[in-house]
Amino acid sequence: MRGLVLDVGGVLVGPGSDPETLGSLVCHLRARGVRTALLSNDPGRPSARWLHDLEGPFVDRVVLSGEAGVAKPHPESYAFVARLLELEPGECVFVDDLLVNVRGAAAAGMVGVHHDGSHEALAELAVLFGVDLEQVDDGAVGDAEPWWRCRGGPELEGETEH
Repeated sequence: MRGLVLDVGGVLVGPGSDPETLGSLVCHLRARGVRTALLSNDPGRPSARWLHDLEGPFVDRVVLSGEAGVAKPHPESYAFVARLLELEPGECVFVDDLLVNVRGAAAAGMVGVHHDGSHEALAELAVLFGVDLEQVDDGAVGDAEPWWRCRGGPELEGETEH
């Protein structure tokens, strides 16, 4: 797998999320050359600024449905983010807390992983990307802060609906 695409609410932030572990895994994979993106059904208003601030420091691309004009689970939303990553959908893993969105990603050709609040999704990602979670560091890459410490994060702006 060459790409990892994550939902935000219910995966990176909110009930059942583990931002430290998932954030560390994303940073680890990105350092290994895996292309990364956030794909959220956020409307993209000014309250989503913190999400855009994650593009660069944490992920390669941030795609918000309100700005892209297409929302999950429409197949074009997954194809769109894959194109932005310069990958085919079949080269990407998509993680979401809603089964309808995981099924949509799978129908578009991505590998879908359901994040249900347990650590099973992390274990599945470790298998898909050939990573030993025990070897993943604290999420800092060089001088970069872990994603959850990026300026304007959810602790400052409040969680958005997805």
